[in-house]
Amino acid sequence: TYLSHLERLVTAGEASPLTLKERRNLAVFVLGQKSEQPRTRGKEYRGLPATIPAAELLAFQDRMLGKPGKARNVWMFMTTAYDHAVKRRHVASNPFKAVARPKYTSAGGAKPWTLDDLAKYREAHPAGTMAHLCLTLFMFTACRIGDACILGRGHEVRSGSTARLSWQPGKKGSAPVDIPILPPLDRAIRSQTVIGPTYLLTQHGKPFASPEALRNRFRKWCDDAGLSGLSSHGIRKAAGHLMALNGATQYEIMAVHGHSNAETSQVYTDGVERARLGSMAASKLAAMDW
Repeated sequence: TYLSHLERLVTAGEASPLTLKERRNLAVFVLGQKSEQPRTRGKEYRGLPATIPAAELLAFQDRMLGKPGKARNVWMFMTTAYDHAVKRRHVASNPFKAVARPKYTSAGGAKPWTLDDLAKYREAHPAGTMAHLCLTLFMFTACRIGDACILGRGHEVRSGSTARLSWQPGKKGSAPVDIPILPPLDRAIRSQTVIGPTYLLTQHGKPFASPEALRNRFRKWCDDAGLSGLSSHGIRKAAGHLMALNGATQYEIMAVHGHSNAETSQVYTDGVERARLGSMAASKLAAMDW
């Protein structure tokens, strides 16, 4: 019933199709889990009562210890699904709120690109290629792949002599983004010989049909450069870290990334600030007569 509700939200434009796709996959994963409790051992969740005992949820958490990113996504999905069920009186309570949320030390998520990764990719895909423009767009806008599919000359605006990109990110809750088109991106855009409604085009000169289609093409471009285990979201992370290293505040990063909550951007500045404060604190000891 929750997935049906989410489908209606997508149709109404209130939720992302990518969220629906992810949660459908997570539902298959959850329903296929097998109970470790004495009376139901070995039975799949799909055939058991909706009220899951706390002991089983703790066992479920333990089974996901090696997959922190997936564990967080599962917990978020199931907590939301059960909240939906409680409101509609399908169940009396939310079992996923009866135990502590999983806490893992691993940061999980996409692996940030290194400077060597960026150089290797550009060596394989020189200026003028669509692959080069794709990397440059991700790097100098820090946009998500869903936005990269739709960004184009129609999003360019002029502010005096400065060209800017202005768009509303597709992710629900994101703030509008308005940033200058920096020279590397401007050169990459103007180097294209085929012009379309979007910057990024397929081999046939058409916009990519979906973020998934662009994701598959970008994965091939990475493979061609000998890069594995990397994604476009990792470039977004790399851009955030590089901005922080060059003195950007979390609020400045927030404006580029379209975050509506400053805490989301704080992850990029925390490490840099700690290193800077550590250097300042250690310098206090330099003049000690030891």
